[in-house]
Amino acid sequence: MLRVAVVGSGPSGVYTAQSLVEQTRVPDVRVHVLDRLPCPYGLVRYGVAPDHEKIKSLQNNLRTVLEHERIGFVGNVEVGTRGVTPARLLELYHAVVYCVGAARDRRLGVPGEDLPGSCSATDFVSWYSAHPDAAGNGFRVALAARSAVVIGVGNVAVDVARILARGPEELHPTDVPQAALGALAASRVRAVHMVGRRGPSQAKFTTKELRELGAMPGARVEVDPADLALDPAYADPAGLPAVSRRNVEVVRAWAAETAPDPRERVIRVRFFLRPVEVLERDGRAAGVRFERTVPDGTGGVRGTGAYEDIEAQLVLRAVGYRGVPLEGLPFDASRGTVPHAAGRVLRDGTPSPGEYVAGWIKRGPTGVIGTNRPCAKETATSLLDDAALLLRRPVADDPVAALRAWGHHPVEWPGWLSIEQAEAALGRTLGRSTVKIADWAGLLEAADAPAP
Repeated sequence: MLRVAVVGSGPSGVYTAQSLVEQTRVPDVRVHVLDRLPCPYGLVRYGVAPDHEKIKSLQNNLRTVLEHERIGFVGNVEVGTRGVTPARLLELYHAVVYCVGAARDRRLGVPGEDLPGSCSATDFVSWYSAHPDAAGNGFRVALAARSAVVIGVGNVAVDVARILARGPEELHPTDVPQAALGALAASRVRAVHMVGRRGPSQAKFTTKELRELGAMPGARVEVDPADLALDPAYADPAGLPAVSRRNVEVVRAWAAETAPDPRERVIRVRFFLRPVEVLERDGRAAGVRFERTVPDGTGGVRGTGAYEDIEAQLVLRAVGYRGVPLEGLPFDASRGTVPHAAGRVLRDGTPSPGEYVAGWIKRGPTGVIGTNRPCAKETATSLLDDAALLLRRPVADDPVAALRAWGHHPVEWPGWLSIEQAEAALGRTLGRSTVKIADWAGLLEAADAPAP
């Protein structure tokens, strides 16, 4: 029997587990999918916007994999120096695949970035998605803002802008935690500025996400035609890739809308503005100073020395993610990834027996959810090629029992089902559908509750 631990229960981890148990080359592979949280699904649970029910339904597919008879979910187990070290994991399993994602947001590197009221979009998403690490974030105060600036023109920026512009009646049917729903319902934000340093033909959002901004009741989208005129591809997008061409067409339609609209909230989509400073007033963020940019002819932009200030009491940066080191594993700080060869972890340039990576920590924060499938398959193939060597090393007969003996308190699949039942019950008491539990104590208490 080949025992494998997969660290991380998001799509890359689940697809890796699936690739290992569905192959026929190595019989009787058993996989434990470990996670620091007591809940599975990673960013599908804690990163997909609550109003994106179709994408969130991917949980059903991941669930089917995790219910496979040769796969076990083992939550509430931290891997690293504060938990189980990589070296100790190799005492329990023949192989360990790290699918730990890219947990840190990229910074702007400008003055004022750390002022109260200025933070990462990642923190905001974690808060309204009920990530237990975000339970104490003070966004109720931040949402007293009249105006918000979201820096970035990717899908995360679009999600954040959309949630800020949603009315509470639209979020009530979702699984947003009750405290976040109350804060969003009381939000005074009426203007959301989504700002990118390059043009619409280079923006990273998908067209479906972009169109949703213009389809929300109670909100309208505004685009400054002067921004669009700077993009050489805007006048004739025929030569652009299909997604970029469709994005330009959506933005073109918004720019053509001139009729007044009585609806309350406005989303202003801006281009060719690069942040240079978060402005301060009374010790808090009060706006962002941008430098006007223009195309440099090589696909990038250059500054013009002209500046524009946008008032905002809430500033959210959504400029990408970056992997973080996991103590005990090698790390390439320049790329934000673990060095590897076809998924095999490299230590000093040599494959480390039994250690593998998949997902963003392997290739960087690129691609969509489906990109994780071929990435996971490549890593699983490498692991299976090494199986004969891996099986020579003795490992624990019962890794979960060993974890408990070491002082850990794993939450297995029945515990997760108890959390699901508790969240459904919470929703019923609030007159809503399922409502997420947003704190560690509540999640662990629910996991320990006896089955009804």
